Amino acid sequence: MTFNFLYLLCCLLAGIGIIVLLTTRYRITAFFALIIASFVVGLGMGMPLAGVLQTVKDGFGNILKSLALIIILGTVLGTLLEYTGSTRVMASYILRKVGERRSALAMSLTGFIVGLPIFCDSGYIVLSGLNNSLAKRTGISIAVMAVSLATGLYAIHCMIPPHPGAAAAAGIIQVDVGRLVLFGIVVAVPAMIAGHLWANYAGKKANVIADDTNHIEVTDNQSGPSVIRAFMPILIPILLIAIKSFFTVDPLVTGKWIQVVLMAGDPVIALTIGILLAFNSKRGWKKDTVSKLLHDGVEKAGSILLIIGSGGAFGAVLAAAKIGEQFSEALPLASLGLLFPFLITFIIKTAQGSSTVAIITAASIVLPLLPALGMDNERGHLLSVLAMGAGSMMISHANDAYFWVIAKFSGLDMRTMLRVYSTATLVMGLTSLLVVYVLSLLL
Repeated sequence: MTFNFLYLLCCLLAGIGIIVLLTTRYRITAFFALIIASFVVGLGMGMPLAGVLQTVKDGFGNILKSLALIIILGTVLGTLLEYTGSTRVMASYILRKVGERRSALAMSLTGFIVGLPIFCDSGYIVLSGLNNSLAKRTGISIAVMAVSLATGLYAIHCMIPPHPGAAAAAGIIQVDVGRLVLFGIVVAVPAMIAGHLWANYAGKKANVIADDTNHIEVTDNQSGPSVIRAFMPILIPILLIAIKSFFTVDPLVTGKWIQVVLMAGDPVIALTIGILLAFNSKRGWKKDTVSKLLHDGVEKAGSILLIIGSGGAFGAVLAAAKIGEQFSEALPLASLGLLFPFLITFIIKTAQGSSTVAIITAASIVLPLLPALGMDNERGHLLSVLAMGAGSMMISHANDAYFWVIAKFSGLDMRTMLRVYSTATLVMGLTSLLVVYVLSLLL
């Protein structure tokens, strides 16, 4: 059964509309929204019910097969770093090195590093007391401090696995997770800097003073691991992944020990090593404590895996319906290139609020269109995921849960949040797109 392009476009828009409507107006979890959209689009495009059901099952299972361990291990690592106090040790160390006069930059850097294994909302809550205390002590506007911390966390959250959006896009588009981590950092660093600079520029005009609640003073003798032990669970896995990517790229490097390096650089093994190092950050572990922390980490990962799996199901339905062929014939997609995945993600993000749902939905749409976009190769897959990460940054506003976390824990009003934070996410997204474009010229 064949349909004209306009009908297929309406089916696709109906699926996206269902996702936006259910997640925003009715507050239904993205898992059900994506599954319902999968059936609506599949049946609308003429697939039999049994075929849609089987495709949903296959898509759900295939993406979890490659990503489940990465998501679970990354979530557990973040939980352990919060519990052991490693996040505060890292923040205190960075602050001492950067200096109180540049406290906003210190919090931006802290957010960037702490955000590697910790989700942005959790990271902001953990560090908000320290952030507010520094704002009060230094006299720097809390708008500057809050948005600097928030954008540092946000840059990582949108670009790099094991954060769910980037990880899901890597699974759907078939991108090597190790390479995505490395190039994602390359893109996220300028985004973080852009967010911090905008916070300094726009936040100074909104000279909001931090209140006297939820303060945590920075001292050199706070309880927690040593600086080396605090940083190792994050830096060692990244180093291992980087080494593996280098040897994978350079086929001339040979040797028996290479196999050990390649094995240790696998994201699953690297994250496992990070977890073991996180346990080494604290002495005197109790069995009940370990059990609870592991349980909490796995439990938190469970809901994320459901969303990722449903995103894979939606993508599988679009691929099975061969929507890519119709789009490639009707639209000049080749001329859009990187701009298409960026715009699709940007529109969905702005409409429904969640960066994770936006990038997963966009990846499902982009996958069958990669040949028409001229990006159906390893390089193109990587660049498309990076472009979607850039699109998922903008624009964070009142329909984004992270927006309200920042507002609540910093005491900023809606007007200030929109003027400083929301515009910062716009600047970050455009900066990231520019960096991805430069990478496309160099790779």
